[in-house]
Amino acid sequence: MFKKKECVAMLLAGGQGSRLYALTEKTAKPAVSFGGKYRIIDFTISNCVNSGIDTVGVLTQYQPLVLNEYIGNGQPWDLDRTYGGVKILPPYQGKKKADWYKGTANAIYQNLNFINRYDPEYVLILSGDHIYQMQYDAMLAFHKQNGADCTIAVIDVPIEEASRFGIMSADENNKIFKFSEKPKNPDSTLASMGIYIFNRDKLEKYLEADENDAQSSNDFGKNIIPAMLAAGEKMYAYPFSGYWKDVGTIDSLWEANMDLLGENSKLSLSNKKRRVFSRTNAEPPQYIGSDAKIVNSLITEGCEIYGTVENSVLFGGVIVEKDAFIRDSVVMNGVVVKEGATLDYTMIDSEVVIGAGASVGKPKGEAKGITVIGEGLDIAAGTVIEDNVMVNDAYYEENLKGGNK
Repeated sequence: MFKKKECVAMLLAGGQGSRLYALTEKTAKPAVSFGGKYRIIDFTISNCVNSGIDTVGVLTQYQPLVLNEYIGNGQPWDLDRTYGGVKILPPYQGKKKADWYKGTANAIYQNLNFINRYDPEYVLILSGDHIYQMQYDAMLAFHKQNGADCTIAVIDVPIEEASRFGIMSADENNKIFKFSEKPKNPDSTLASMGIYIFNRDKLEKYLEADENDAQSSNDFGKNIIPAMLAAGEKMYAYPFSGYWKDVGTIDSLWEANMDLLGENSKLSLSNKKRRVFSRTNAEPPQYIGSDAKIVNSLITEGCEIYGTVENSVLFGGVIVEKDAFIRDSVVMNGVVVKEGATLDYTMIDSEVVIGAGASVGKPKGEAKGITVIGEGLDIAAGTVIEDNVMVNDAYYEENLKGGNK
């Protein structure tokens, strides 16, 4: 017998995305490409994986073919599970009737059987068209700590932009006492991010009532949240201070891509603790800084280049800091070459750190042979390693540990 799941995520990915115009004529908005090698939906799914949530229902409707093919069996996100994992949930014909998803609440209502199959205590509702990195497990802990019936993630927005969002008013303990959907005169700047955690029994109760209301828009923001608040349910705002962007327009999608650029970018794709997984590869795209110089070289995904690389091969995840210089070298995965260091005619194994100002090898025309540095070694700042030297653990312990300035 399978163990029940504590929390099941339901990812709303059926939106048409009409404000993205030509980009969504043939594909659903969550499947639109982003950041050089990702799709928009990668961020939400990766957030689930990084938060320990291994059961995700993806609700599709508009132009689902590309999205369905992209997600597949969920293997790139480690969600190819027999029990749980990621499941595509299109509208279907049930015993009583068949219908398109009429709104966000109705989409979840039509898939209560999927939720109940795992007997979760909590249900996480997500949108598939936002760019952000967030730990949902921290939000769930907040929800449980407050004994909440519903917790809504909020982000502080400028007052002049507040009328574009569902706005929460909360007391000093983050308990929500008022909600306004896109108010003309907002009295708060806490904007709903469209991320909800519900106790499952409460969610079912209000979805059932909403489905039986012929006047309802079947929407969480317009109907479910106001109904719960009016009934006095315990509702809390979970404050989020990281990067978050709704990429529902051409301008916002362009801006989010631009936010990836620069040494102090607003959104990092290289955080190994919060990796963004995709079907193509887990490594982020390479980044070439404004002062970098690259000549006749192969630079693999995940590299960050701020210095100079000439006639060299760099494996994935190599970082070359400002004023560092690499020439005629092979540099393997995860190597960091600190500011002002130089590599000439060398071969560096994985996960090595070359300290600031260190010098390794000599130019090819002058060297007696290739200098080699073994895996995982930390070469101190200012260290000088001559040409044609084989630096293994034993050599490092005897000659280089602590530096040889």
